[in-house]
Amino acid sequence: MVAQSTQRQDSFFTLPSHPVGYLAIVATLTTAGIHLLLGPRVMGFSQTLGSLFILNGLGFLGGIFLYSSRYWRPELFLVAAGYAIATILALFAFQGFSLDAFYMQGSLNPLAVVSKAAEATLALCTIYLYGSAETLNR
Repeated sequence: MVAQSTQRQDSFFTLPSHPVGYLAIVATLTTAGIHLLLGPRVMGFSQTLGSLFILNGLGFLGGIFLYSSRYWRPELFLVAAGYAIATILALFAFQGFSLDAFYMQGSLNPLAVVSKAAEATLALCTIYLYGSAETLNR
């Protein structure tokens, strides 16, 4: 288990003590923002997919909230990595398992590229943080 600091016990929210934790938050905010921005647009042609975009964005924001709270546990790093990887795979499930998934109407979709890069970054960060949980006090 991660050694808990007195500050962590006394306050509900804390900031990460490792730079990788900040990178994970930035990556999470990036993909959450993109999903929340695109949700209403996607709603125009698919209510189900638009709702999934919005729920995904809210799920990422909820992850930041939990990560910053006293209820965070090192095992949740693996859940966060799995969530990020699942959203990467979801793109391919909906768009096809090729690089064409990153294209829309023949042009590269920069929001898809940035979102999936942020999710991959998040997955790598959380796996690193899980592996380092013994020595880090977040």
